[in-house]
Amino acid sequence: MKIKMLGLILVITAALLSGCMYPKEELTQNQIPYKDQVQAVQTAVDDFKRDNSGILPIKTKEAETPIYQKYPIEFKKISPKYIANPPGNAYENGGIFQYVLVDVETNPTVKLLDLRMTETIRELKLRIKTKGYPPYKTQIAKNVFSLDYKKLGYETAPFVVSPYTNQNLSLVITGSAEVYVDYRPDLYQKLKNSDIVVKPGEDIRSILVKDSMFVPAYSLPYTIDKKTKEPIFLEE
Repeated sequence: MKIKMLGLILVITAALLSGCMYPKEELTQNQIPYKDQVQAVQTAVDDFKRDNSGILPIKTKEAETPIYQKYPIEFKKISPKYIANPPGNAYENGGIFQYVLVDVETNPTVKLLDLRMTETIRELKLRIKTKGYPPYKTQIAKNVFSLDYKKLGYETAPFVVSPYTNQNLSLVITGSAEVYVDYRPDLYQKLKNSDIVVKPGEDIRSILVKDSMFVPAYSLPYTIDKKTKEPIFLEE
């Protein structure tokens, strides 16, 4: 009995040691957005599309799925024929990014969705569900509100880290209790530091996507204020 117990302890110890020694480097690799990996997936998508009469290797999503989450790449369709394996930073390979497509009708382009946002939003929605209702705090725009986080048990307000600027972005909620990331600080910085021309009334989220590997996941539409020219939520 003692021998069996000793053997069990040794197995558990070995597993713990390997867990401490091995995944650290792997974890780091799985959290870095490599341009060459995005390009490799882009090439695979382009080749698949060429060989399949314009069909794209994407998962089927419901029609009402938000545009930047609507076209996730289905790696089973392109691996191993067009790419050996999903990149190490892809969710399918233990990474923190979901590979998605934008501009599917005109120019299908591979981008990344940071899934750490998903976890933060999931936790917040779980707390709201546990409480039974969202404790709205202030109205930010039409059908857009902030939350009273203390009533949800938070000591400090939750946030997500912007994939564009690395600044902390707050979360907002709609009247239908859907949680979104507030990208106004990113949009403000982008508009301030560029000569991009945008018009009031048009969705300006594309300016974040254009020169970046990332999509503004869990975002509401934004436009600019007619007077201040600053980003605001686009009322639909």
